[in-house]
Amino acid sequence: MKLSTIYQNSDCSYELRPSIRKSAFFIKPQPSFSSISYQSGLWIFQVGAMSSSYLPATTDSIAQALEAKDPAESISILYRILDNPSSSPEALRIKEQAISNLSDLLTQEKKAEELRSLLTRLRPFFSFIPKAKTAKIVRGIIDAVAKIPGTSDLQLSLCKEMVEWTRAEKRTFLRQRVEARLAALLMESKEYSEALTLLSSLVKEVRRLDDKLLLVDIDLLESKLHFSLRNLPKAKAALTAARTAANAIYVPPAQQGTIDLQSGILHAEEKDYKTAYSYFFEAFEAFNALEDPRAVFSLKYMLLCKIMVNQADDVTGIISSKAGLLYVGPEMDAMKAVADAHSKRSLKFFETALRDYKAQLDEDPIVHRHLSSLYDTLLEQNLCRLIEPFSRVEIAHVAELIELPVDHVEKKLSQMILDKKFAGTLDQGAGCLIIFDDPQQDAIFPATLETISNIGKVVDSLYMRSARIMA
Repeated sequence: MKLSTIYQNSDCSYELRPSIRKSAFFIKPQPSFSSISYQSGLWIFQVGAMSSSYLPATTDSIAQALEAKDPAESISILYRILDNPSSSPEALRIKEQAISNLSDLLTQEKKAEELRSLLTRLRPFFSFIPKAKTAKIVRGIIDAVAKIPGTSDLQLSLCKEMVEWTRAEKRTFLRQRVEARLAALLMESKEYSEALTLLSSLVKEVRRLDDKLLLVDIDLLESKLHFSLRNLPKAKAALTAARTAANAIYVPPAQQGTIDLQSGILHAEEKDYKTAYSYFFEAFEAFNALEDPRAVFSLKYMLLCKIMVNQADDVTGIISSKAGLLYVGPEMDAMKAVADAHSKRSLKFFETALRDYKAQLDEDPIVHRHLSSLYDTLLEQNLCRLIEPFSRVEIAHVAELIELPVDHVEKKLSQMILDKKFAGTLDQGAGCLIIFDDPQQDAIFPATLETISNIGKVVDSLYMRSARIMA
């Protein structure tokens, strides 16, 4: 028998070759072939004209898709290229390009469900390409879904599907990265316990494999998760582990910027604003060079640190610098309004800034936490300054002077009395605040105590001496 024989009739043609896989034959379809299958040691094939719905996997087909005026037409052409059964190296390369273009188009059209179905449809194709390329395509499509707003639930279900598929296909490298992405999505959805459970098992597995680049990602994610749970010691420990792993390998600038950003956040949480500022500055430089959208948040946190260390006057200079002018917008306007209110010690301007820039200040958990502390400090300083000349004053009068609601001022004054910020009491029946004079400590009492202590030492010394004489 010949090594290769081509059989033809009017409707179909196929090529019969010896197969080393099934001790039978490998049948290579020709352009007009319909379908073949291998069952119970026999090749079963269907005679008939092959569907001509697919397009050849060539650069001309890709160009045809790109030149199409209607996005729907481009998407249809790219799908027809993917339907081509050819598995030659050139065809596979063209299909990879088609997948990339198709995911971009579906993202532009905000068709998240089609992206999900595309990932399922490509599973047979993944058996023809290397696992590294499969991982790149899968992660690229998941990233494309993430660019479409309002797809958090879809991303979660998609990642869970891909985890199951990678387990079945034993694609460990891809599974670990999809699980890390799934943990990040769970954290964003505030499902902290499930995310922590997933990360705990994943970090042990990755440490065994010594995949340091992935380990940096996981440790950083774990640090963010513990910070969200307000567990600062564990957040710092996870960040230290990420830095240790990062020191042993080359870390991409974006990843290094993420590490610096997280370091700044943790130092700011400990009120070490000067160190936090230096970390935010490093993160800003890294993100600015990469034109990463996170650069504006790094700059925003830099300005926050300046405000918290009573250097609000520097905020305007930073915003008007060459780098700062690139990010002029609502985020910078919000921080400038807060800096102005802090410089003028005006609670009214402060509350106006919080109200006008609610999305930039209140909805950012990091900024909101520090500005709440700053607001309380500013309110206490203003109240102490206003009540200082009085021994008895109406709460309504204090509220009028500070331009805040009466109940808000009354609540804050009671809190300050309990915290012993000043000596006084609230007469709620009369609606007055009674301020006591600071108790003057008489200097004679400490002197008397010191004298008694010295006399005690003398008596003890005399007693010990007499005891030795008697002995």
